[in-house]
Amino acid sequence: MSNGYKDLNPQTIGVVDERNEISATYLGQAQNDLGLRTDVIVSCKKCIGMKLLIRSMGIDFVATDEIGSKEDVEAIKEALVSGVRVLVTSHGNDIKDLEKELYELKVFKNIVVLAKDKKPGFIKNIYELKGENYVPIY
Repeated sequence: MSNGYKDLNPQTIGVVDERNEISATYLGQAQNDLGLRTDVIVSCKKCIGMKLLIRSMGIDFVATDEIGSKEDVEAIKEALVSGVRVLVTSHGNDIKDLEKELYELKVFKNIVVLAKDKKPGFIKNIYELKGENYVPIY
């Protein structure tokens, strides 16, 4: 997304990498290629890092992994109100395991559920928000 792809224009991305699992930053340099237009905050709580990126970096997207706390939910809502799009992961067995408040607010346009019992990254379901409900499209 940061470099652009086919018809997608390059986007400015802010990554909150609380446990340094996404960027593998070493001595201030991300060891994983996250794209030319990506800023990374490491070793910072997700809720704080998201708010810092939203307020100071002029990003199009904020990305982080393993959301779940009420503070994370509040930061995601702040991002959306600010016009920043959100890309996050969360653990669970199905769409109903998604953080209840986020599911009920219908803040995500799409939800992808990966299967853990098959090979890593195997797509189990894809849901799209249509009206008031998430509808399986895959």
